Order: sequence, then structure tokens, then C-alpha cells
Amino acid sequence: MSARVLVVDDAAFMRMMIKEILTKNGYTVVGEASDGHQAVALYKELQPDVVTMDITMPEMDGIAALKEIKKIDPNAKVIMCSAMGQQAMVIDAIQAGAKDFVVKPFQADRVLEALRKVLG
Repeated sequence: MSARVLVVDDAAFMRMMIKEILTKNGYTVVGEASDGHQAVALYKELQPDVVTMDITMPEMDGIAALKEIKKIDPNAKVIMCSAMGQQAMVIDAIQAGAKDFVVKPFQADRVLEALRKVLG
């Protein structure tokens, strides 16, 4: 059975790119969100196996959304994706419970490797 993924990014083209990488490689994209509030609501509704989460988004950023999702499901698997490879952001994300971190612009291989690692 293929893993069910929720893709979260405020940029539609990024969601499209991630979705394409995932679907080509046998993953099922069950939902898309463009901000943290949507991400949290969709996580509750869809209960995906894994989430790819942008950090910089309007309304609620990815780290705040990650913390909310972790409150709902302490075992949530979230992979952060962000152009900002600043050390502090990575550390914040990992401390908040992110399972991995992919820096944009990313290679398809890196995204797939993160998913394989997180899903075991």
C-alpha cells in the first residue's frame, strides 16, 4: 500500500512539483494546503501517513503548524521543506518534532530519501 501524503506549501507550483515527484514514485497525495491553518485542519480530517511542510507561509507558519499537528498526533511524521536553510530554522523544526528537513530547491531524490527514511 502506498503512503498517504499531505503536501503543504504556500506556493502552488511547489505543491505541484512535490505532488508530481510523489505520484510518479507511487505515493498518494491525499490533500494540499497553502497555509498552516489549512494544514492542521486537513491533518485532522485526512490523517495522512506523512506531511511535507513548508516553513514560511502566511497566516500560520510551518513550525507553528507542526506544533499543532504534534498536539493532535504525537506520532505525526512531518518533513519540513524550506528555501531557508538557516541553522536556527532547522533546529527549531527538529525540536518541534520534524522528522527530516529538505532544503529548496530540492532534488527529487532528496525528497524521496526523506520519505523513505521517515516511513521506515
